[in-house]
Amino acid sequence: MSVRTRFAPSPTGYLHIGGVRTALFNWLFTRRHGGQFILRIDDTDVERNRPEALRPILDGFRWLGIMWDEGPEVGGPHAPYFQSQRLPLYQEAARKLVLAGQAYPCLATKEELETERRAAELAKRPYIHRGKGRNLSPEEALQLWQEKQLPLRLKVPLGRKIVLDDLIRKRVEWETDLLGDPVILRSDGTPLYNFATVVDDIAMKITHVIRAAEHLSNTPLQILIFEALGASLPAFAHVPVVNEPGSKKKLSKRDMKKFVTPEVRAKLRALGYTDAEIDSRDDLNPATVAYYQELGYLPQALVNYLGRLGWSLDGYSEIIPLETMIAHFSFERVNDAPASFDPDKLYWMAGEYMRQLSVEEKVWGVVPYLVRAKLITEPVDEATRHKIRRIVEACGDRLKLFSDILTYGAFFFRDPEYDESAFAKRVAKQGIPELLERFISVLERTEPFAPENLETVLREFCDRENVKAADLIHAVRVSTTGITVGPGLFDILAILGREESIRRIRLALARVQTPVQTGRN
Repeated sequence: MSVRTRFAPSPTGYLHIGGVRTALFNWLFTRRHGGQFILRIDDTDVERNRPEALRPILDGFRWLGIMWDEGPEVGGPHAPYFQSQRLPLYQEAARKLVLAGQAYPCLATKEELETERRAAELAKRPYIHRGKGRNLSPEEALQLWQEKQLPLRLKVPLGRKIVLDDLIRKRVEWETDLLGDPVILRSDGTPLYNFATVVDDIAMKITHVIRAAEHLSNTPLQILIFEALGASLPAFAHVPVVNEPGSKKKLSKRDMKKFVTPEVRAKLRALGYTDAEIDSRDDLNPATVAYYQELGYLPQALVNYLGRLGWSLDGYSEIIPLETMIAHFSFERVNDAPASFDPDKLYWMAGEYMRQLSVEEKVWGVVPYLVRAKLITEPVDEATRHKIRRIVEACGDRLKLFSDILTYGAFFFRDPEYDESAFAKRVAKQGIPELLERFISVLERTEPFAPENLETVLREFCDRENVKAADLIHAVRVSTTGITVGPGLFDILAILGREESIRRIRLALARVQTPVQTGRN
């Protein structure tokens, strides 16, 4: 039988990093075995579902290259792939269980159930509900259920042990006497998660259920539903959860905002977002795929990182081409302990993938960020494109993300925005303004105005002035860029050109509060 896996997100928000890692494991396993990966939308929770959230989910998977073989916008032999459109299937399956004596209508009122629950809490024992309808005949149960539109409960068999040989967690056991009879269908005819999931997995011929470890507690009830419906069990693999960086706490959208660094915040502001939006929007949350897409991570880097999050090829390889990952993916090398998300390692990996791009590919990637930051306009003329190409080359390995152009190259397209601390330390320092004035005279006659020659001229000038070259380099850098990081100074001056470099140095000198005395050349 062909391997068939599925991922069933709810359209309640943007794609969560932990969920995507689980989807990726499904996809890798399926691709290795030449099977089918199904995308199924769990949208039966009307109160939480947001129809507009479906598009970011589909777009996110497409951006990552995790393409589904059946599902929304693709179709397939087991359509529809939205659970909200499959209600007749759940109701028919429920009817089958009632007639087989495997399910019964819930006769207890909400008040009675709450009384039972409180009594269990006071007695400090597990709350295990066994409904009064358990002893009804199938015919009586069916008639009562249909006439009064009552919730429907699964009749959990008593005195049994449920055994699961999980592909990751190995042998797991549960006692049925410790499981209450769960509601599988609400009074309005909509299914509960455990029931809908099993009905769909049977109908869609799912062979392997690969999901987060937090769903392990759902498994015994789902196994009982599979059995009650007379279906064979799929194989189960429960993937360990993804924890927050440096924490034993599960990665969540609520807590991940604290990992938005000041540098990232500055980039997002440059792209037009307000601080309030940065703090509130899910697509700007490091727990979602959309965040990494917005910042210009290469999707293959994110896929590589998520693939390595809890799985290893050989215990030491970090950069793993997708083809290699597919060819070797197995559950034997999936760690059964939670994996810790590491933003710094992901950023490093993004840089490794960026290094593989040509200069032209990098130019293509950074242009949209320069446009959005209103540093350039479209259409981009050849002179501007040539300038961007030179900037990209000068930035070199500093560009790990396409948005890094806003950190290391924005000043090429606007006047410097001075780091006040750096300005005071590097430019306004005693003796430096006079030194800069004299160096301007040197720049005015430097020919050619190229990186190698500019470095030679500056160092010879410093030797004559008996000053440290580093002092002048820092002063010129802050004067022309406003910041202390970025490409090499001599590349910066060459790209800016003679006139613009001198203009910017004079702009910096004009900000110095003390008078500047013009000295010798």
